[in-house]
Amino acid sequence: MLMSEPAHFIKTFVDDLDAALGKLKANAKLTALQKIWLGFCLTGILLTNSVCWAKFERASLGDYQIAALSWMFREAKIAWNYLLLASVTVVLERHRLTEGVLVLDESDRSRSKRTQRIHKVHKQKHKASGGYVNGQSVVLLVLVTPSVTIPVGFAFYMPDPVLTAWTQEDKRLKKQGVSKNDRPVRPERNGAYPTKTQLALGLLQAFKAAHGAIKIKAVLADALYGEAAFMDEASRIVDGAQVISQLRENQTIEYRGKKRHLKNYFNTINPGVAVTLRVRGGKDVKATMSSARLKVTAHGKKRFVIALKYEGESDYRYLVATDMSWRAMDITQAYTLRWLVEVFFEDWKLYEGWGREAKQLDEEGSSRGLILSLLLDHCLLLHPEQTARIDNKLPAYTVGSLQRKSQMDVLLVFIKSVLEQQNPADKLKELAGLVDEVFQLMPSGKHLVGRDLGCLEPTASLQYRAAG
Repeated sequence: MLMSEPAHFIKTFVDDLDAALGKLKANAKLTALQKIWLGFCLTGILLTNSVCWAKFERASLGDYQIAALSWMFREAKIAWNYLLLASVTVVLERHRLTEGVLVLDESDRSRSKRTQRIHKVHKQKHKASGGYVNGQSVVLLVLVTPSVTIPVGFAFYMPDPVLTAWTQEDKRLKKQGVSKNDRPVRPERNGAYPTKTQLALGLLQAFKAAHGAIKIKAVLADALYGEAAFMDEASRIVDGAQVISQLRENQTIEYRGKKRHLKNYFNTINPGVAVTLRVRGGKDVKATMSSARLKVTAHGKKRFVIALKYEGESDYRYLVATDMSWRAMDITQAYTLRWLVEVFFEDWKLYEGWGREAKQLDEEGSSRGLILSLLLDHCLLLHPEQTARIDNKLPAYTVGSLQRKSQMDVLLVFIKSVLEQQNPADKLKELAGLVDEVFQLMPSGKHLVGRDLGCLEPTASLQYRAAG
């Protein structure tokens, strides 16, 4: 896919972004060159689905050089700390958004085995193979509103390597039968490696500080965040709004002075009843649900606990909520919105550059590359055809279909620019030469033409050995 200039809707977005930066901080505005560079990069991600300077150079037929693109990325005095904040502001104002639900989740991105300069890369469990890979983990904060779903914050996570080493050694010694007194004492966590819950609380605090006018109806998170400290602090940050997470089936609650496992309580004492849930404001689904306001032992206080299983499922999942004045049905239906973060992850990795070749080095490379990919997500939300759909209360277009349409629009602009030349035929010859220069063909190691393959047949003098 070729381009002669940034896509028109991306130019408009960059202009709006520049204006928002100026309101946040006077000296944060982009220079003319920075605006051109940013528009080109976003268009490059749109066309190549990667944050890769070599691919960007090829898409421009050499008009933009790898060295220049990389230098701007590393050295230009762009207010990177404000870019995502300004972009979120532009989307919120354009779509006139005043309220929503915040969803927290994390996403892993596998990297190669040699990753010395990839920011916060660490060993991760590879779900597909059951083994381990090196990769990055990103904690993301997504705002779900009545009209659009927007990524609004991120933080890279890495486990404390000292704690990780201690855990592995402790398990090994425990397996050998070494008593606890004879095993090494658990080291203190290094503050340079905050937990995922600490990062999540930081993201909530940053969003609240930057966009305090947005009314948060609820905060949703999976079982990793279902601990008392996180839920109470998250609720405090968002002015007492509902916080919904999950509990494990073996966690205990207190009922009539006795401690019981959640699984035991909801399967024997408080069995569920058949209900119909409206999932994400759309289709109705059948489920079995039970609920009670119970003291959760690990939390040391009463919570609203809900046991839920959808039709066809055999086991309950257990939701937990901080605000006990909500109805069980409302809590359950609100929690279905958490699935939208998974849809965002899929779009983000498939179409917006983060899933392929976003291998920029060091902390600034990883952070800035991720910011560029999130800016493209915001940019697509502000595409004229997308905003027209949303303004008219119609279902928004998918990211994939909007990307493909935008790619063709960019290509048509490129073709039009060629045809508008005084001599299109000469221009095409010039471009043909650039194609040969920029798109260099590389030798393959798969095909063996020109190589000595050795003798691939029996040796006559050795046939008697085979007979013997």
